[in-house]
Amino acid sequence: MTVRVQADTFDPGTVLSDFANDRKNIGAVVSFTGVVRDDSGTLDRMEIEHYPGMTENAISAIVDEATARWSLADCLVIHRFGPLRPGAQIMMVATAARHRVAAFEAAEFLMDYLKSRAPFWKKEFQRDGSTGWVDAKADDEDALTRWSR
Repeated sequence: MTVRVQADTFDPGTVLSDFANDRKNIGAVVSFTGVVRDDSGTLDRMEIEHYPGMTENAISAIVDEATARWSLADCLVIHRFGPLRPGAQIMMVATAARHRVAAFEAAEFLMDYLKSRAPFWKKEFQRDGSTGWVDAKADDEDALTRWSR
């Protein structure tokens, strides 16, 4: 299991190829790459802050939970921090399992956790100079609560 919290960009194709390479004990690899979106068309950048150590520990704990719950063969989470422009990769989740349902569900669970609970703080900087913290969204909270049922 791998958790990387980093400022540097990554190539999702290369990461996924390395993750899936030479696996013979699985039937599915699922991946998701999130990118910074600009809904308003005015976003200059998003800056993501975190507390080193705390963030990795929190994500590692949820990766352990997903691994046990879905009997994953492997799992990878990459999340970036620092200034990110629209279109930049912000995160990636990859799961490997014997069966596709487990790989898909575990990946979705991890994405929902990262979106609503991972200890990151996001601030948007608009081209006009205005700024604002990104608030939690009710839809993201609802998505996470389905996993506790």
